Amino acid sequence: MKNKAKSNGLFKRIVGNQMFIPVLAILILVIVNLVKDPSFFVVTWGLNNDGFPVLSGSLISILDNGSELAILAIGMTLVTAASGGQDISVGATIAVAGSAMLRVLCGGNARPETTQAPVIVAFLVACLVGMLCGAFNGALVSVFKIQPMVATLILFTAGRSIAAWINNNELPIVPDPKFAWFAGCIPGIPIPTSVFIAIACIIVIMLVLKFTNLGLYTQAVGINESSSRLNGINPTFIKFLSFVILGLCVAVAALIKVSRISTINYSVIAKDIEMDAILAVALGGNALSGGKFNMWASILGAYIIQFLTTTLYRFKVDSEARPAYKAVVVILLVVSSAPVVRNYFSQLAKQFSSPKKEVA
Repeated sequence: MKNKAKSNGLFKRIVGNQMFIPVLAILILVIVNLVKDPSFFVVTWGLNNDGFPVLSGSLISILDNGSELAILAIGMTLVTAASGGQDISVGATIAVAGSAMLRVLCGGNARPETTQAPVIVAFLVACLVGMLCGAFNGALVSVFKIQPMVATLILFTAGRSIAAWINNNELPIVPDPKFAWFAGCIPGIPIPTSVFIAIACIIVIMLVLKFTNLGLYTQAVGINESSSRLNGINPTFIKFLSFVILGLCVAVAALIKVSRISTINYSVIAKDIEMDAILAVALGGNALSGGKFNMWASILGAYIIQFLTTTLYRFKVDSEARPAYKAVVVILLVVSSAPVVRNYFSQLAKQFSSPKKEVA
């Protein structure tokens, strides 16, 4: 009886863990792909167009294409936790930051013979632009008390037009082939550079959360703004800071996005990526109403979405039907990770595991 109670307690702790649903989702996707097409997990060694060795395969594609989404999930998690809302202008802001980066690199010339500024300078300008966009959204939310989704609707609507205006509606092309290394592979390193950029961002945010009070203050503001103010925390600043951090994450994602093709398409770049970033937070089991969060779960949620997207491509699902398949799977995962559903199954497991009383 004691061993049974111990096993039931262990089962309850496993199911109740926030990482349970994301890990379960990964396992299901792995099993489905193993059954349907085991070659999904094959990683091959080959040469790229420049003759340098690279690794290729579906797993590499997931790590590569999921990198910018994982970076965005970091900032979106903080915004969600602090404000109890989401930023829907992420894709448009990537267009603005990417356009500003190209403006610096090309110097206003759509077809320059050489780059007009170092990449680091262009990237810092993109960071500044991304943080200014985040500051604009953050001010509307924290100072003027506008609901986050409504406040960010402004840049969501106007952002891509602003991006086109920055470069006079032209599509500048970066002439330096080395610029493509940020989304491709550095010669001699077969793993995509975007993977290392994502790892660097993850390490930085984990160190910040570990050695500062950012995580504690963010959760306190999201749980109870009035109570956090009484405890000496400035909710206005914390909300504002969370949007600025998201703006910085957007700039890093813009570097990867623009580097993939060394130019920009204002209407297509990062299209609908804000929805995937929000879903990554939700798939991680984080409450979209704010408060307590798990950054690792959000990052894992980002790679789950990319895993699902790559799976649909491998299964040759029609392009028009992919969003529907993706929506059904995501809805199931999000609903199953909801606290109400988890509590229901916990109570159900408790009923089955409790010993039945004998009738006299």
